[in-house]
Amino acid sequence: MAFISVNNNENIENALRRFKRKVITEEIIKDLKKHAHFVPPGQKAKLKSANARKRNRKRFRPTRSFGNNGGGGQSQNSNQNFNSNPNQNR
Repeated sequence: MAFISVNNNENIENALRRFKRKVITEEIIKDLKKHAHFVPPGQKAKLKSANARKRNRKRFRPTRSFGNNGGGGQSQNSNQNFNSNPNQNR
C-alpha cells in the first residue's frame, strides 16, 4: 500500500505526483491487473512459454545494417559475411 505524508505547505499537485510515482514504483496497478481474474495453472504455463518465445524471437531477430547501401536492409555483398574464408569472394 502506498502511503505519503503531505506537508502543511506542500502543494496538492506535488503530493499527487509523489503518490502516483510511488504507486508506479510499487507496481500496485500491475498487481491488481494480474489478480483481476483467476488463471488456471495450465493457462499460466502456456502464457509463460508464449512470452518466452516472443522474447527469444525479439532477441534473435536479424539486425539491419545501415551502411552505404542507401537505406537499410542487407547489402549486396551480405552473403560474403557467411563464408568461412573472408578472402574467397574478393
